[in-house]
Amino acid sequence: MPAYPRRELEAMVERWLSANRQSEKEGDWIKNLGAMYTEDAEYRWNMGPNQEFVARGRRQIEEWALGVHMKGFEEWQYPYDRILIDEQQGEVVGFWRQVAPVKRPDGTPYQVAGLGGSWFRYGGNYQWNWQSDFFDLGNVKALFMELAADGQLDPSVKDRIKRLARGEQLAGVQPIGHAPGLGRRLKGLLAMARIVALGS
Repeated sequence: MPAYPRRELEAMVERWLSANRQSEKEGDWIKNLGAMYTEDAEYRWNMGPNQEFVARGRRQIEEWALGVHMKGFEEWQYPYDRILIDEQQGEVVGFWRQVAPVKRPDGTPYQVAGLGGSWFRYGGNYQWNWQSDFFDLGNVKALFMELAADGQLDPSVKDRIKRLARGEQLAGVQPIGHAPGLGRRLKGLLAMARIVALGS
C-alpha cells in the first residue's frame, strides 16, 4: 500500500469529520459524504455470522450505505472519540458512538453500548477507497428493543424490521458462509439451555 504524507491524511480526517458534522446537522448523508469516496470505492460492514453488507462503487455507496441504510437515522449522531492514522499504509481507524436523537425519561441519551468504528483506506485526492465499519450488533439490537418498548423507534426503522422479519433482503446485504438449518439451531439452543440448567 502506498505511503501518504501525514499532513494530507490529517487534512482528510478533518474534512471527513467536518462532513459528518454537517450530515448530522442537515440529515443528508449522501450530499455531504458521497463525494468523499473514489469512484471504485468499497464500503462494508458485518451484519452477523451469516450476512455482510457490501457496496461497490460510489453510486452504490451513495444509494445503499448513505441512502437506504441511513433511512430513519438521519437525525442520529455519530461523534468520533478517537482517530488513529497510519501514513505508511495510508489507513485510518476512527472510533465513534451511535447516539439516538431522543432521550430517556431520566434525561440520558439512548446510545448503543460498546465499541463502534470505521477502518478506512485512503485513495488519494481526499477520498476514501475502502471502508469497513464495526460495531456490536447485540448492543444495537438491545437498544432497538429499548427504543421500541418506549415508543421511540423511528417508523422507517420499524418498517425495515418488519420487512426483514418477512425474509426480504436489504440492498447490498449478501450471505457469507452457510447459515445453520433449523435443526442445528434448535440443537444449539437446547445445548445452551442444558448448560444453564445443569452446568454441563
